[in-house]
Amino acid sequence: MFTDKANIIFKEVIDTYHVIDSVDQEFTNPYDQKSQVLEHLLYRKCWIDTVQWHYEDIIRDPEIDPVAALTLKRKIDASNQDRTDMVEYIDSYFLEQYKDVEAKANATINTESPAWGVDRLSILALKVYHMHEETVREGASEEHKAACQTKLNVLLEQRVDLSTAIDTLLSDIEKGDKYMKVYKQMKMYNDDELNPVLRGEK
Repeated sequence: MFTDKANIIFKEVIDTYHVIDSVDQEFTNPYDQKSQVLEHLLYRKCWIDTVQWHYEDIIRDPEIDPVAALTLKRKIDASNQDRTDMVEYIDSYFLEQYKDVEAKANATINTESPAWGVDRLSILALKVYHMHEETVREGASEEHKAACQTKLNVLLEQRVDLSTAIDTLLSDIEKGDKYMKVYKQMKMYNDDELNPVLRGEK
């Protein structure tokens, strides 16, 4: 199943990130861009999500220097763009994979493309990792640990359901029961012709 591979790679990414546990650490993709295209894309996607997760932690520091916060906000904006780009690359991979499939006359479209499901699965992997950390955190109360374990159980169930839904969607596309239609994201706030503030600076 596709999501078995994805979930393994996401865990690999998150575990690797937390060895150094720094948003400034060097990124290295262990998967070859040509011979392991899908693995390469999944690894990069989850790395972006993992770094951004920690950006979001840092910027919520009530004592953060305003100048540093603005710099970090710019990094979060750039990360969001990278995240969206990676989703589109993954969808392009699936479009190529299924380009020769002829959709059935009664085929339907899904509410989201496969890669946006993958996006949610990657974020879910981060939630699982960090919620598990809270269940074993030294110094945390037993009540806190128990509450977090309950939440973790829900997240694990959610991961099973989401994984099943993604695999089912891919299977349906492969059989022609569903078809892919991908809309490129039109981020207006990054475009200096569409964002009136940026347009005014030109």
